[in-house]
Amino acid sequence: MENFFLDNKDMLFKFDNFNLAEIVELYEDEYRQADKYEYAPENYEEAMLNYKKSLEIMGQICGEEIEPMAEDIDEEGQKLENGDVKYHPNTKKALELLRKAGFTGVTIPRKYNGLNFPTVIYIMLIELVARAEAGLMNIFSLQDIGETIFEFASEEIKEKYVKMFANGEVTGAMILTEPGAGSDLQRVRTKAVYDEKKDEWKLYGTKRFITNGNADVSLVLARSEEGTTDARGLSMFLIEKDDSVQIRRIEDKLGLHGSPTCEMQFNGTEAKLIGRRRMGLIKYVMELMNGARLGIAGQALGIAEAAYRAAYDYAKEREQFGKSIENFPAVYDMLTDMRINIEAARALTYYTSQMVDYKKAYQRKYEQTDEREYRKKMKEYKTIADTLTPMSKAYSSEMCNDVAYKGLQVHGGDGFMKDYDIQRHYRDARITNIYEGTTQLQIVAAIRGVVTKKLEPVFDELENKVSKGCNEQIAMIKEMRKKLNNSIKNYKDMSDEEKDFYAKYLVDMATKIITSYLLLIDGMRIKRKMIIAKTYIRRSKAEINKYVEIIENLSGLVVDNKELIYDIE
Repeated sequence: MENFFLDNKDMLFKFDNFNLAEIVELYEDEYRQADKYEYAPENYEEAMLNYKKSLEIMGQICGEEIEPMAEDIDEEGQKLENGDVKYHPNTKKALELLRKAGFTGVTIPRKYNGLNFPTVIYIMLIELVARAEAGLMNIFSLQDIGETIFEFASEEIKEKYVKMFANGEVTGAMILTEPGAGSDLQRVRTKAVYDEKKDEWKLYGTKRFITNGNADVSLVLARSEEGTTDARGLSMFLIEKDDSVQIRRIEDKLGLHGSPTCEMQFNGTEAKLIGRRRMGLIKYVMELMNGARLGIAGQALGIAEAAYRAAYDYAKEREQFGKSIENFPAVYDMLTDMRINIEAARALTYYTSQMVDYKKAYQRKYEQTDEREYRKKMKEYKTIADTLTPMSKAYSSEMCNDVAYKGLQVHGGDGFMKDYDIQRHYRDARITNIYEGTTQLQIVAAIRGVVTKKLEPVFDELENKVSKGCNEQIAMIKEMRKKLNNSIKNYKDMSDEEKDFYAKYLVDMATKIITSYLLLIDGMRIKRKMIIAKTYIRRSKAEINKYVEIIENLSGLVVDNKELIYDIE
């Protein structure tokens, strides 16, 4: 069987060309952690060797052990027995493999028994797991709960629970959504009641669509301030699974059958307050959601990679009219488009992950030293990361759906049959641009950073890294930037409803611009990447021209006439 890291030339290329020196030095406290912890690296080379070895081990586990179990997990799913979720035997086996290999607490500091890996390496690990079994990735990635506890909880809570996550002793869940509060989380009604005499909180209410709701330790968003109806009345709580937590059902889903999605009820569940009251949604959930969104971008990459490979293998083997169908332009056009868009999304997601790493690393530095310079850098990178994260999630998840669609199309009628894995990838892909915020909500999250030109310094910095031999491509990207800026001017003159309608075009323009730069920088290293960059840039230029035409000539038309468009009577 294959090693899912070593057989992926693009992942290897990206890793071998990373420049993580500053990030790693910050994470490792200028390598002073080697004096405290036996397994901490003493220098950059050793750190990168550790990361690569970990990726190789994960690639081997995913390719040789987990992927062969994925079909059975998908067909049989998880079970609810006597109010308790029973993982599929293969899911349990896979989780134990990951635990024994040490892939728990990936981003948690060593003080709490974690690996202290940067986010970008974690996202690569997520991608590998998702390629093998997309549902398993949801359970694996919820170790983010441990990192959130580390970032915001009291030292007493951190000492107990963060170590439990790092040691692989518990699974996690983030419990946010309710029947009446999906994307609009400020409508959450689950109550947190405080007993002053006992100095304890208890939760009452119902939650829905909770990934891995059967987890041992979960973070719950609940209304702690009686009489409030908005975000300012919500706080974050930690719970442990007990008899007061009732799993009412497991949702019967289109895909991701390896991940139980639960409807659950709290009946006086004991809870611990995380951080400060009233900051649950305003601060803590937003940080948790950003991490989850980046994780979904990684999951989308893994599903797309699996779908592409299934389509490519089928196209090589399937013969029609005396030759394999990979030789027909109609087919290799789809395969080429799939490959380019996967590598474009990977470039953007990995770059975004590094911006998150800078933000986290400088935040920790500032907390340790109180130096203003670290605070300034932390805020700069936070601004960039907060814009790029929803862009990455939107782009990668839409790409994933498109790749899975084309992958099934390459299979023709066979793709519609359950005999082929492509139908599983197609079903698994569909949720990626829905959960953790739909693509439409990612646009809402990203548009402010785009129209206030927060990415302009990033564009300039990336352009300065491109060699003079790429003048033609740089000229095209500059033209795209000019059209984006002109569209921003038009956007600012629109009504609020028009802005909401046309924001998607501006965010997509900015996404194509930054991704064009990233692919062009990669293209300076090898010929194959330059071909991808040139193709992507030309396509992006054409699409941006189309967006400009829409904004300039259709502005207001759909918004003003939507009732007539809807009318079918």
